Amino acid sequence: MLGSPIFWSAIAVLAFVLLSSAINVLREYERGVVFFLGRFDGVKGPGLILVWPVIQKMVRVDLRTIVLDVPKQDVISRDNVSVKVNAVIYFRIVEPAKAIIQVANPFEATSQLAQTTLRSVLGQHELDEMLAQRDRLNAHVQQILDSSTDAWGIKVSHVEIKHIDLDESMIRAMARQAEAERSRRAKIIHAEGEKQAAAMLVEAAKLLGADPRAIQLRYMQTLTELGNERSNTIVFPMPMDLLAPLVKKFGGPD
Repeated sequence: MLGSPIFWSAIAVLAFVLLSSAINVLREYERGVVFFLGRFDGVKGPGLILVWPVIQKMVRVDLRTIVLDVPKQDVISRDNVSVKVNAVIYFRIVEPAKAIIQVANPFEATSQLAQTTLRSVLGQHELDEMLAQRDRLNAHVQQILDSSTDAWGIKVSHVEIKHIDLDESMIRAMARQAEAERSRRAKIIHAEGEKQAAAMLVEAAKLLGADPRAIQLRYMQTLTELGNERSNTIVFPMPMDLLAPLVKKFGGPD
């Protein structure tokens, strides 16, 4: 019986099946967490890995960066404005053993932690800060997530807040606020212009008053400009400063 060709053929087939199931090929971005009789036996890969059936088990781990889309979260800002915020998270597994042993589902755990962290961090800021300081909020959320997932062997490399959705009433209120701000700035600019013009007029008056001849030249220039107007009648005042030299020359009263 033991020497029969059928027996040895069965042995050969069984050995081939066991060897085939024991051979595993891991890509460059993959690692295998190996357990021997239920105990952690190390991290192996990439390349050809032998894992013997029954006594050994291997769990494949992908080391590439994972893009996780965080669904919209209802957030109440510090100034009591209700908004909906969603984000995207980039993370990867850097310690495969921790990712398999310390947490049951690393992707789901990271997603749930990202949702709660996003609500917690944004709830500490006002709406204007959410809209104007998004980079700083991204860095804050990323720092918290990275420190929290370190025990799971996960590295959170980047967090990006994608959209902050407001209701229609808040959008209209912000539009009115922006319009009022633009009106205020226009009035300030106009007042600054009036102030500068008044200062320049005072300076010009000082320069003209320093020499009477300057006033006479300015008066003659004004007459020249009036002469170019398309009008048949021109009425202009005669300053006494111009008449004083004539009166004195032709024998006016002392």
